[in-house]
Amino acid sequence: MKISYNWLKDFLSIQQSPEDTAQLLTNCGLEVEGIETIQSVKGGLEGLVVGEVLTKEKHPDADRLSVTTVNIGEEISQIVCGAANVAAGQKVVVAKVGATLYPIGGEPFSIKKAKIRGMESCGMICAEDEIGLGNSHDGIMVLDNAAEPGTPASEYFKLDTDYCFEIGLTPNRADAASHYGVARDLMAVLKRLDKLPQQAAICLQDVSSFKPDNNDLPVEIIVENTEAAPRYCGVTISGVKVAPSPEWLQKRLRHIGLSPINNIVDATNYVLHELGQPLHAFDAAEVKGNKVIVKTCAENTPFMTLDGNERKLGASDLMICNAEEPMCIAGVFGGIKSGVKENTTEIFLESALFNPVYIRKTAKRFGLSTDASFRFERGVDPNITVHALKRAALLIKEIAGGKISSDITDIYPTPVKNREIKINLNRLNLFTGVAIDEKQIEAILQSLDITVNNKHEKDWTLNVPPYRIDVTGEADIAEEVLRIYGFEHIPVPEKWNSSINIAAKPDLNRLQEEIANILAAKGCHEALNNSLTKTAYNKLIGEEKSAETVEIANQLSADLGVMRQTLLTGLLENIAYNQNRKNSDIALFEFGNTYAKIKNGFKETRRLAIVLSGKANDEHWSVTQRDSTFYTAKGLAEVVLKKINLFPYQISEPENSFLEDGYTMTLQGQNVGILGWINSTVKKTFDIKNDVFVVDFDWDILCALYSQTYNKTKFKELPRFPAARRDLSLLIDQEIRFDQLAEVVKKTGKQLVKEVDLFDVYEGKKLPAGKKSYAVKIILQDENTTLKDDQIDQTILAIQKELVEKFGAELRQ
Repeated sequence: MKISYNWLKDFLSIQQSPEDTAQLLTNCGLEVEGIETIQSVKGGLEGLVVGEVLTKEKHPDADRLSVTTVNIGEEISQIVCGAANVAAGQKVVVAKVGATLYPIGGEPFSIKKAKIRGMESCGMICAEDEIGLGNSHDGIMVLDNAAEPGTPASEYFKLDTDYCFEIGLTPNRADAASHYGVARDLMAVLKRLDKLPQQAAICLQDVSSFKPDNNDLPVEIIVENTEAAPRYCGVTISGVKVAPSPEWLQKRLRHIGLSPINNIVDATNYVLHELGQPLHAFDAAEVKGNKVIVKTCAENTPFMTLDGNERKLGASDLMICNAEEPMCIAGVFGGIKSGVKENTTEIFLESALFNPVYIRKTAKRFGLSTDASFRFERGVDPNITVHALKRAALLIKEIAGGKISSDITDIYPTPVKNREIKINLNRLNLFTGVAIDEKQIEAILQSLDITVNNKHEKDWTLNVPPYRIDVTGEADIAEEVLRIYGFEHIPVPEKWNSSINIAAKPDLNRLQEEIANILAAKGCHEALNNSLTKTAYNKLIGEEKSAETVEIANQLSADLGVMRQTLLTGLLENIAYNQNRKNSDIALFEFGNTYAKIKNGFKETRRLAIVLSGKANDEHWSVTQRDSTFYTAKGLAEVVLKKINLFPYQISEPENSFLEDGYTMTLQGQNVGILGWINSTVKKTFDIKNDVFVVDFDWDILCALYSQTYNKTKFKELPRFPAARRDLSLLIDQEIRFDQLAEVVKKTGKQLVKEVDLFDVYEGKKLPAGKKSYAVKIILQDENTTLKDDQIDQTILAIQKELVEKFGAELRQ
């Protein structure tokens, strides 16, 4: 929200600088996010001064140029001038070397020291269009003879400099969405600081002169839906002439970032930003039947808005209609037919209080956000409706002519009453953290238009005006007192007290953080994706066949229409995004929730997903780059499981159709996740070119299993007897997996086999077709005695025999 410093001065005598004023506003809760200096002339005439022409000589090499000497205050400058009207003794405007000029209708340019036809020129004597003060280019500007050389041009012309505050208005402070509202808060702060007397008041514009000039244009107002329009006022003005607004009004609007349109529309916008009350002017010629009806229309009624778009109305959209058709979406946007036009001579002027819920729903449904809807959605002051209407009517009469041609019609069946709030001063001081003097509390409340109706020792009854929609209870009163008293005046205690909370064990949040740190240390980056996704994704990678997609009732867009059933779709989008930007080496993980609709309601599951694609390590002279593989993903999965003492795990065939290959990991009979790589169909959907390896854990199940084993770590004594190693080189069929071999080795060797590892795999031309070679390491150890060679040999022979019988393995030399 933009607020003009000079405009604030219309309401309040402000002696503080713009910077100090901004600080005061920020301290009282209206945070000033920036200050923009606004000059009435572009550039503010920076670098331009009053000069006195001392001499004028004809240029020796150019008939139309003159060589002048000019006193510019601190020095005498030689300036070559092409104006015919330049003469000695004149007071002129001089642009010094380094100044930038902003000519009307031209591009800005800087003044440099130059040689013109061989004569040095240090500056420029200016015409009014060259410095943005007018359109004349007949010759240089000649100033009053009393002007003092060296005086800055901005000072001589008394340029109007303004400052625009950009205020980050919070949604609850609708009362401050105007210059009047900001001035009210500023006045309260200045009174608190004794910069204003306590009896000081806001200077609202006088509207006592308002009265009908005639009754030539009566309009009947009918409010059918008083819930949606609790108050509706209107008046007519005839004989207006639509034209550009006067310069002062245009300047005010430009200073807060608005573009002037015409005097009628500009007047309504001016009052809107002045008082916070939106108004709307209708072309009275379009008020058919001389009736204004406030009602809702039938579903799908077509309506053409000011932007030229036809919109289908909903049954709950409040409309301002004439006797035949709708004219305006109430509080949101005007209609193209009923708007003020160049030939408009009669207007109907509206000022109303609309129900915020109706306006918010309509504005959101149509995707419209206007200055009016912004205020109506948050709530406007019901007691300023008529005052704002009178103010706007008088302003239009002043700048557009015409006569007020009807009485004000004010339909207000159920007036909004002041709110009564009871407070206790002891509790108030607990809220504020400091004991504030009772007289000071009362003075602060009164400066905020909150009156004390009744006092009974520490119990007060307060009367809050309806424009403070955010003040509803005792805590709100404490906030009001504190923000005016000043948060900076609350002493910071030297001693802090805190209670120690006993955290539940195990601390699952800490566990998640530890796992995240481990994965980050392994080279993965954490991702955080939107829980909303495309419907097609859930069909492509749905987690549960028995679960349905959770659809969003009020969809933000087609791409954000449902809740995700898996983390993988978001991570696959991340991979595609990176690969499209030449970053093909990806390692990501994400903790997040997935959602599904089941028979008995909804299901929300916490999951951990990891995706890998491209190279597994950075390019460096000291290491060889290698691709991410299934085993890279498997390693990360096992790191996670080992960290939470859930290792080893069992495997089974995957049920997920989106995997090219892989398996399901199970623990204690429960599926805890999947491990594998994405199939080509899914990769094509996401436009991913490289292989993608995934791990997807059910984090809720892992945490439940971890909780069962927490603090149940088992320790055993280090072995006292040495281990023996034997290696087997086996020729086996291609389809045989290592885990099948390992299971037979352990079963045959019983307690003696402590470890089985695969340390080499060979597949090549020298092997028979359909065969591969495994090099397997077997560690044997007896915990009670030293193993003898014959005992080791017998165990290895038994293992070889089983491998031959079960898998047709051949021992290679």
